[in-house]
Amino acid sequence: MTKFAIIAALLCTTPLAAQTSAPAAPAAPLTVIHAGRLLDQPGKPARGPSTVTVQGGRIVSVVDGFTPAPAGATVINLESSFVLPGLIDSHVHLESDAGGTAGLVEGVTDSVATRAFRAEVNGRKTLMAGFTTVRNLGGADGITMALRDAVAAGWVVGPRIIDAGNSISTTSGHMDATLGMAEQFWPVIQQDNLCDGVDACRKAVRLQIRRGVDVIKIATTGGVNSVIGAGVGKQIYADEVKALVDTAHLYNKKIAVHAHGADGINMALAAGADSIEHGTMTDAETVRLFKASGAWYVPTPSTVNGYIERLKADPNAYSPAVYEKVQWRLRVTGKSLEIAYPAGVNIAFGTDAGVSKHGRNADEFELMVKHGMPAGAAIVAATTGAATLLGVSKDVGSLEPGKAADIIAVSGDPLADVTVLKSVGFVMKGGKVVKGQ
Repeated sequence: MTKFAIIAALLCTTPLAAQTSAPAAPAAPLTVIHAGRLLDQPGKPARGPSTVTVQGGRIVSVVDGFTPAPAGATVINLESSFVLPGLIDSHVHLESDAGGTAGLVEGVTDSVATRAFRAEVNGRKTLMAGFTTVRNLGGADGITMALRDAVAAGWVVGPRIIDAGNSISTTSGHMDATLGMAEQFWPVIQQDNLCDGVDACRKAVRLQIRRGVDVIKIATTGGVNSVIGAGVGKQIYADEVKALVDTAHLYNKKIAVHAHGADGINMALAAGADSIEHGTMTDAETVRLFKASGAWYVPTPSTVNGYIERLKADPNAYSPAVYEKVQWRLRVTGKSLEIAYPAGVNIAFGTDAGVSKHGRNADEFELMVKHGMPAGAAIVAATTGAATLLGVSKDVGSLEPGKAADIIAVSGDPLADVTVLKSVGFVMKGGKVVKGQ
């Protein structure tokens, strides 16, 4: 008799009692939330008094009025609050929020372990600010991917993380870690995220995918914070961009593109980019390409807050090569949003937190409104819009039966005054209260 036949015989002779299914697990307890006002589906009118029932981390029902809670249910009284879905930041860098020369120094003095702990702290700050989901667009050493998995496993408290791993650019491009370093240090700065030529760019994407990233991040233009005086126009060839985009899509990964100059933006959109990050300069062709492709624009005006605050604390915070670009960014930030929103471009909320301070992500709302978006549209960008961009709309972005119970509450009406979102008093993520009550 073969070993497989023996195993089959043993299985067939298993006592009947052992073959019977185990008793069904008891039903998860119910949580009943009474909301004074409820924006369950951003983009639609807010409800008045409402009841949201949660079980097993998910929403069971949303009904009008304050319905009595079943026996044994936990009741959360938010009857004097405005309740809405957990917010989504489509562009963060959790490892740090140091910048300028201080950020450069931190990059060579802090250990991987130190950066990992800092990322966890920054993630917690972000969650407590009401942002229950983030897309981390660039880090190193697998830190935020590990944090992503630790949060998902319940080991630490933090937002749901969509992670890009190492961002990709060309040699001397925005993601080249040797920029600003003396040449004698280049050999010891390990980086495998640079690509020059089509084959190298395909390999760079595949490497990130092998590491387990959720999304690919690339740069088609220079960056403000790059320690090089090469401007913020395109710094990559069209065939390299196409190779990056096509390889990401081959593996069903979306691709986010750092781009400031219109030449680099348009090249990325023509190649099939899923989102443009910053998009500081636009022209008529940019708008046409956005509309034709359905790509998303993540404007990140909050970066200006980081620049202003650092320069106020230290006028020499940035090297001359960076300082000039910072001044340019301060002058022009928001102008593209003023063009894109009226034109009907898809807009998702993203702060570039790391350039600005973590935990203050909601400052972005005020800037979006300043540059022409109604408060309701800005909230859509941070909920259903961002969820669609990130590919997680089945789970988050609105409060509907079956979706994750990511719920926040504020004391005022954010549709009338979007700044109230800077003071989130209650946060529930996946059915667990992490702030308030």
